[in-house]
Amino acid sequence: MDNIPWDVTLAVLGVVVPIIAALYEFVVVGRKRLGYRVQMDTTATDAVHSQYAGALQQLQQEDGTRMVDPSFVLLRIENNGATHIDTTDYAVLDDDKVGIRIRFPGRRVAGMVVTELSDDFLRPSFGEGSGLSVRNGVIELPKVPLNRSAHYKVLAALERATENTESRLEEFEAPEIVGGIKGGVGNGGIQETRSHTGTSWQAIALVCFLVLVILAQLTVSLTRDDTAAPLDCATGKLTLTGSTAFAPVLREAARAYEDTCPGAGFTLETRGSSEGVRGLDQAGRESGSGSPDRLAFSDGAKGDGYPQLLPRPIAFSLFTPVVNKEAGVQDLSLQQIRRLSEGRITNWKEVGGHDQPVRLVGRYSNSGTRRAFEQQILDGRREPGDTSDDCRERAPGAGRGVVRCARGSTGDVLDAVAATPGAFGYSEVGAASGRRDSYGSTATGPPWRGPTTGRTPSGRRSTPIHTGRSGPTPWRPASCAISRTRLARTSCAPTATARAPNCRIRCCAVPHDGCAAAREGSRAAV
Repeated sequence: MDNIPWDVTLAVLGVVVPIIAALYEFVVVGRKRLGYRVQMDTTATDAVHSQYAGALQQLQQEDGTRMVDPSFVLLRIENNGATHIDTTDYAVLDDDKVGIRIRFPGRRVAGMVVTELSDDFLRPSFGEGSGLSVRNGVIELPKVPLNRSAHYKVLAALERATENTESRLEEFEAPEIVGGIKGGVGNGGIQETRSHTGTSWQAIALVCFLVLVILAQLTVSLTRDDTAAPLDCATGKLTLTGSTAFAPVLREAARAYEDTCPGAGFTLETRGSSEGVRGLDQAGRESGSGSPDRLAFSDGAKGDGYPQLLPRPIAFSLFTPVVNKEAGVQDLSLQQIRRLSEGRITNWKEVGGHDQPVRLVGRYSNSGTRRAFEQQILDGRREPGDTSDDCRERAPGAGRGVVRCARGSTGDVLDAVAATPGAFGYSEVGAASGRRDSYGSTATGPPWRGPTTGRTPSGRRSTPIHTGRSGPTPWRPASCAISRTRLARTSCAPTATARAPNCRIRCCAVPHDGCAAAREGSRAAV
């Protein structure tokens, strides 16, 4: 909805709707229409019997009989369509001279005259032999050619058909007009029209609509943000895959880019670094151009076997050990973490914690976070295979030793650690620092060597990877280094902020000068 040009849309509606209304009224509905209007239908009974009636008392029928209960009717026959009506347009047989017949139920025609012709050239249409007559109480009108808005009137003097005195109190029925034209509105029959002394409801509705359009345009112009998008904004759709640890940062950066560049859209499919890299490689092979609209983010190098994929280091992802609260431990040495991961520590009381069995929660082998843990903490040794499905009890047929389980994403690992007494796992710092149901453990001892600087604690470069023929990645927010927190406890207050275009880098004041190390790594990766 944000991409719809509402100002242009409203302007087009303001022009198109009146045009459609005019075409409908004058071309579709009113193209050819024959109408009539009863302008007067009144009795003269009281006037005839009044002492002041004068000449009205001399009204007679054709046979000389005096009229007792006379009435007068004035009819207007008109062309109220958009085109002229010819004699051949009347819906009667070609040899029939009569185009319209008028009957007055309950009354006899005592006399009739055609009057008030809109144009003098219509007069010959009512001459002798034209078809104008009164036959069996029915007024017959000839097939009169009528230009647009042309009309004529018929004045008829009528007498009540019955002489019953009580019937004089009854009102007369409305005249019956029978006629029609070929190709007219609806079934082509003659239609009753009305005199419009005020504004029609159609006109009022159209004016109200135009007023609403003007008000809507004013509202759009006052509320619209006229700030133009940067010239280097890219448009289109881009799929982001790979590391689940980097997903929160990707989601935030994608939202910021969409706000800045309205023509851009992102789809996040983070299922692990290895799966993201394999999916990108497969998409590149299946794409005819070799340049799919896809980026894969990996916690480290892409690995062997992908010669068409090009890595672009952009940021450091910091990781932290996470421990269930019931373990009673928040501070572990690097050696203790290694021994825990190898299964040589089976109870937390061995490292000063509670008497609680150790439960290890890791990631699947396709996880970049697991590879970073294995390379940075376990000196390249692989984690042993999992022995449990629920992280609590050993699965049937599993080997002896510490209970181990694996999860598919960073969030799943944090949930499992929080829900499993004595559980130990690892996570990206940004995801773990927002949790209150587990501890982010501080590792003491010699600093863990990162891939770029010798002082980055548990750091790992986050690398977007794209196919070799796609050229430089167009996704600008990912070119900023974004670090959320250092290896921290349950909460930490930001004490230093470094800014770069489209991103914000936060660090916490903790031992080993982690803030400076993260800032140094971020500058190196930009």
